Amino acid sequence: MAELPVPELPPTLSRCSGRFTISTLLGMEEGGRGPYAPAEGAGCDGTHLSGSTLCTRTFGYNTVDVVPAYEHYANSNGVGDGRRGRPSLADLHSILKPDTGHLRPPLSEPQRSNGVPEAGPEEAPEEPGRAPTPEPVRFGWVKGVMIRCMLNIWGVILYLRLPWITAQAGIALTWLIILMSVTVTTITGLSISAISTNGKVKSGGTYFLISRSLGPELGGSIGLIFAFANAVAVAMHTVGFAETVRDLLQEHNSLIVDPTNDIRIIGVVTVTVLLGISLAGMEWEAKAQILFFLVILVSFINYLVGTVIPATAEKQAKGFFSYRAEIFAQNFVPNWRGPEGSFFSLFSIFFPSATGILAGANISGDLKDPAVAIPKGTLMAIFWTTVSYLVLSATIGACVVRDASGSLNDSVVVGSPGCEGLACGFGWNFTACAQHQSCRYGLSNYYQSMSMVSGFGPLITAGIFGATLSSALACLVSAPKVFQCLCKDQLYPLIGFFGKGYGRNSEPIRGYMLTYVIAVGFILIAELNAIAPIISNFFLCSYALINFSCFHASITNSPGWRPSFRYYSKWAALFGAAVSVVIMFLLTWWAALIAFGIVIFLLGYVLYKKPDVNWGSSMQASSYNMALNYSVGLSEVEEHIKNYRPQCLVLTGPPSFRPALVDFVGTFTKNLSLMLCGNVLIGPQKQKMLESRLTADGHIKWLMKRKIKAFYTDVVAEDLRSGVQMLIQAAGLGKMRPNILALGYKRNWRTVSPQSLEDYVGILHDAFDFKYGVCLMRMKEGLNVSRVMQAHVNPTFEAAEHPEGNGTGGRAAPGTAADPAALAGEQQASTIFQNEQGKKTIDIYWLFDDGGLTLLIPYLLGRKKRWAKCKIRVFVGGQINRMDEERKAIVSLLSKFRLDFHEVHILPDINQKPQPEHIRRFEDLIAPFRLNDGFKDEATVNEMRQGCPWKISDEEVNKNRAKSLRQVRLNEILLDYSRDAALIAITLPIGRKGRCPSSLYMAWLETLSQDLRPPVILTRGNQENVLTFYCQ
Repeated sequence: MAELPVPELPPTLSRCSGRFTISTLLGMEEGGRGPYAPAEGAGCDGTHLSGSTLCTRTFGYNTVDVVPAYEHYANSNGVGDGRRGRPSLADLHSILKPDTGHLRPPLSEPQRSNGVPEAGPEEAPEEPGRAPTPEPVRFGWVKGVMIRCMLNIWGVILYLRLPWITAQAGIALTWLIILMSVTVTTITGLSISAISTNGKVKSGGTYFLISRSLGPELGGSIGLIFAFANAVAVAMHTVGFAETVRDLLQEHNSLIVDPTNDIRIIGVVTVTVLLGISLAGMEWEAKAQILFFLVILVSFINYLVGTVIPATAEKQAKGFFSYRAEIFAQNFVPNWRGPEGSFFSLFSIFFPSATGILAGANISGDLKDPAVAIPKGTLMAIFWTTVSYLVLSATIGACVVRDASGSLNDSVVVGSPGCEGLACGFGWNFTACAQHQSCRYGLSNYYQSMSMVSGFGPLITAGIFGATLSSALACLVSAPKVFQCLCKDQLYPLIGFFGKGYGRNSEPIRGYMLTYVIAVGFILIAELNAIAPIISNFFLCSYALINFSCFHASITNSPGWRPSFRYYSKWAALFGAAVSVVIMFLLTWWAALIAFGIVIFLLGYVLYKKPDVNWGSSMQASSYNMALNYSVGLSEVEEHIKNYRPQCLVLTGPPSFRPALVDFVGTFTKNLSLMLCGNVLIGPQKQKMLESRLTADGHIKWLMKRKIKAFYTDVVAEDLRSGVQMLIQAAGLGKMRPNILALGYKRNWRTVSPQSLEDYVGILHDAFDFKYGVCLMRMKEGLNVSRVMQAHVNPTFEAAEHPEGNGTGGRAAPGTAADPAALAGEQQASTIFQNEQGKKTIDIYWLFDDGGLTLLIPYLLGRKKRWAKCKIRVFVGGQINRMDEERKAIVSLLSKFRLDFHEVHILPDINQKPQPEHIRRFEDLIAPFRLNDGFKDEATVNEMRQGCPWKISDEEVNKNRAKSLRQVRLNEILLDYSRDAALIAITLPIGRKGRCPSSLYMAWLETLSQDLRPPVILTRGNQENVLTFYCQ
C-alpha cells in the first residue's frame, strides 16, 4: 500500500519525538493545510523527511498512532498506566478535541529510528547553558562482578583451613564438602541470574532482587539484616587481617602495645584506609580490587610452582615430599581427629568460604548491564573458585603427609626397623610424635602448610592480606549500597537520612560513614567468635530467600515472570532454599533461631505498617492464583444451609456518602462473607465512564482507611432501576455472589418525582424477583452525609435531592439550606456503628417466617466486640390465651438453632385496633396519593390511573385496610417496647407486585418505622431457610 506523501517538517517539529500534538491533527482533519498536510513530491523516500519522526514513528502516515518504542515502556508500574508518547485509547477511539490539560505533551528527547533514546532512558534532558553531567562509572561483568565475587569468595579459609580439612576428611570427602557447598551457591547463582534478567535491575543488589520479587515484607526485613551483616563482616575480615599482622609482629618481637590492643589499632587504621578508598569513588575501589586479585593470583601460582619444586630437607622434615602416589592414596580417605573431627563439623567450617556470591549483585546500580553481568560474572566466579578449591585440596593432599615433626634429626635410612608410617619410605621417621600426637607439622597439625609448600612463603602471606582486605572492601561497599536502596523505599522509620546520594554515581556517603562506625565498633570488641555464626546465618537467610523468590515467581505462573536466563529450575531453587535453611541450623542452631527471630520481627513490622508500595511481587501473583483456584473450586461445591453466609450487595452510591450503612453491613460481614458496595452512575455514558475511572480508586481507598473489608463496583445506566438490575444480575463471581440487597430508606419519598418513587419500590420488587433477600435500613437522622461533607467545604451547600438509598451521589436541591444542628446530627449518626453500644438491647421483631434471615443478621452483629454487651430480645406475635405454649415453642426453636438470645416475648395485642389519632395520621399520609375514584370498576380505575400508577384507588385502600392498620399498631408497639434499644430489627412487609401501589407500600414502611430513635433494620429473606438445627 502506497504511503501518503508528506512535506518536510518545520525545524522545531522535526526535532520533536513522540506523537503529533492534537492541535496540529485537528487543523489537518478539519480540512486546513497544517504542517503535516500532503504536498506534491514529498515522501519518506525523499530527502525532505530524512531524520523526521513522522517516518520513523508512523511509517509516514498522518496518524495519531505511533510505532512501538522503548520509552513507551520505561518506568511502567501499574496496569493501564499511560506511557509517555503513546496515545491513549480515548485519543484513538473518540473524537479529537483540543484538551491541553488532559493530553500528554510530545517527547523532546532525540530518538533513533528503532525508538531507543540516544541518551540513557533515565537521564533528564540537559538545560541549555549548563555543563553536561559527567557519565557515571559503570562496570562490565569481569571487573564489576566476576573479580568482585571471586575476591569475596576467597578468604583466609583457602590458605589456612582447607589443607587442614583435607587432612581430616581426606581428599574424597573434602571434594564432597566442596561440591555440596558449591551446589547450594550454584543453585543460588542460577536463581540470582533468573531474577536479575526478569526486568531492569537498579541499585540495591540483594535487597532490590528479593523485595521486587517477594514484596516489601520479606524484602525489607532481609535488606536490613543483610546490610547490617555486611557492615559487621567488614569488621570480621579486618580483624582477620589485623590478627595476621599481629602474628608477624609477634614473630619479630615488635608488638605495638599488647596482642589484643594491637588488633584494635591495626584494625581501625585498616578500615579507615579502606573507607578512604571507598569514598574516593567506585573507580578507585575497583582498581584496588584488581590489585588484590592480582596478588591472590600470584600467591596461588606461587603455591602451584612450589609443589613441583623438589623438596629441601627442611621441607621434608615438615612433611612435604612433592607429588607422591602413596601420599595421595593415604590422604584420599578420612582420618578424623579431635572434637571437630566429623563430616558436618568440617562442612560448617568450610561453607562460609563458598559464600560471597552476592558481591557483584550488591553493586547492581554500578553495572553497565546488570541483566548480563550478574548471571555471567556470578556463575563464572563460582566456577573458577570451585576449580581453585578442588585443585588446592588435591595437590596439597598429594604432597604433604598428615604428621611431621619438623626436626631434621628424624631422617633415617629407608627400611629402618621400628619406623612406622608413610614417611619411612621417604627416609623420615615421624613415629614418635605421631603416636603421642605431638607433631607440630603436617597437614593435620600445621595451618601454614600452603606457605611451607610454596616457592616463596611471604607471597602466601600477601595472598592472605589480599583475600581479607578485598573481602572487607567488598562488604564496605555492599552494605551502604543495599542500605541506600532500603532507605529510599522508606519501609522503616528514621533511616531516610542515610539514603541521600552524592556525585555522579549517587554515592551513599552517609551510608559509608554509618558502616564505618558499625565496623569500628565491632573491631574494638576484638572478639567476634560469638557474632560470626550470626553473620553467616544472615547471609544464608539471603540465599534461602533468593532461591524461594525464584521458586515462588515460577510457581505462580505470572505472565510477568519472563527471565531471559533460562538455565534454572524452580524445583532446584526450592531445594536450594530448603538446604540453606538446613545449613543454618547445622552451622549454629541458636544463631539460626536468632536470625529467624529478627526476620520475623521486621516482617511483622512491615505487615503492620502496610507501606504504600506496589512492585508487582510474586506474592501478589500468588494471592491471585489462590483466589482464582479457591473460587473455581467453590463453584464445584453444592451449597448447604449450614454454610449459608449473608453476602450483601449494598447500594451505597459513593461509599463515603452513606458511612453508617457501610459500617452496619461491614460489621456483620467482616471476616465472614462478601460485601460489595454498588454505585449507579446516571448520565451520559462517555462522561460517567470517565468519572468512574477517576473516582473508583478513591472509593476503594476510603473503604480501606475505614477498615471495611468490601469490594466496590459501579455501573453506568440511564436510570437508577436499570443500573441496580445490572448490579443484581452481574455482581459477584461463581458462588461468591450477593444474596442480600442492602439499601437505605428513602426518607423523601413524598416529595420526589413520582418516577423516582416507582423506581425505588421497583428495586425492591426486582430483588425479590431475583431471589435476593432485602435489608432496608432507616435512621432518624438519615444516612446520606454528602451534604455534611460539602458543608465543610461550602457552608451554603443545599440538601441533596436523593438523600437516601438510591445508590447515586446526591445533587443539590434548590431552596433547602443546610441546618447546622441537622448537619451535626447527621455527622454523629454516621459513626454510630463504630461506637461501643454498651448495655442496651437488640430487639428482633420476628413477625413472619422469612427463612430466618431476620434472626441471623442481629445474631452475627451480637458476636462482634462493640455489640457484645447488648442483650438480644426476640418478639413474636401470638394470641393472649396461648402465650405460654407459643413462648415455649419459640424458645425451643431458638435453642435448636443454637442462637443464644436472652429473652423471648410474645405480643398478644398485635392485632388490637390502633389509636384513632394514629389512624388519622396514616390516612393523612396517603391522602395526596389517592385516586378518589369512588369505588368504580377496575377498567375505569385503570383508565383514570393511566400515567400515574402510584395512585391508590379506593378499592385498594379498602382491601389493604387490615394490613395498613397492622403497620400503625406495630409502630405503637415498637415505641412502647424498643424506644431505648440500640437496634431494632423487624420483618419487612411485602407488597404484592402489581396489586399494591408504590405510594401505599412506602406509606406502610413510613408508618412502621416513624418516630423511632434507634436505627431500624427492615429485613426479609427470600423465604428459603438460612438456619438449620440438623448436623447434616
